[in-house]
Amino acid sequence: MDREKALKLLMKYNKEKFHIQHALTVGVVMEWYAGEAGYDKDFWYIVGLLHDLDFEMYPQQHCLKAAEILRDEGYGEDVIHAVCSHGYGIMVDVKPEHEMEKALFAMDELTGLIGAAALMRPSKSVSDMEVKSIRKKFKDKAFATGCSRDIIAQGAEMLGWDLDKLFDTTLKAMQATENSVKESCQ
Repeated sequence: MDREKALKLLMKYNKEKFHIQHALTVGVVMEWYAGEAGYDKDFWYIVGLLHDLDFEMYPQQHCLKAAEILRDEGYGEDVIHAVCSHGYGIMVDVKPEHEMEKALFAMDELTGLIGAAALMRPSKSVSDMEVKSIRKKFKDKAFATGCSRDIIAQGAEMLGWDLDKLFDTTLKAMQATENSVKESCQ
């Protein structure tokens, strides 16, 4: 798996800083989790990085256009299935099957919620955030309305985790990787 090739592909289809930062965040969170669980960190990172590859340019064809682009770029069906599965039930019928796909399904939305909560903090960081803060923001339906609580909960269920475990795992990953994302976005 070539990280540089994946990053160049992401940048070809994404110009907005927000989308690039989100992709980098999901990529490093997935990489962190893969390392903790003993999986292939490069594979998890690249899938996380490319999961919204098509969203900025083709929002109405999200996940569908990504499959086409990734095939044209020579990516394998394992990457394509994983990327597309994060849109399960909304954009596509590609069900998350493997642990990595289930983690991506859950953590994609949750990183957005945690990121939005961090921006509300005086530190503008996740470094001093606790799970109870995430739980509170999760319950507040008026906060970060673009982050689907149903998908987050469904993802936790797919993983066989309760919400607190998902919150804790994702927060730890974001805390461990926050500086690398900030450096990459400068």
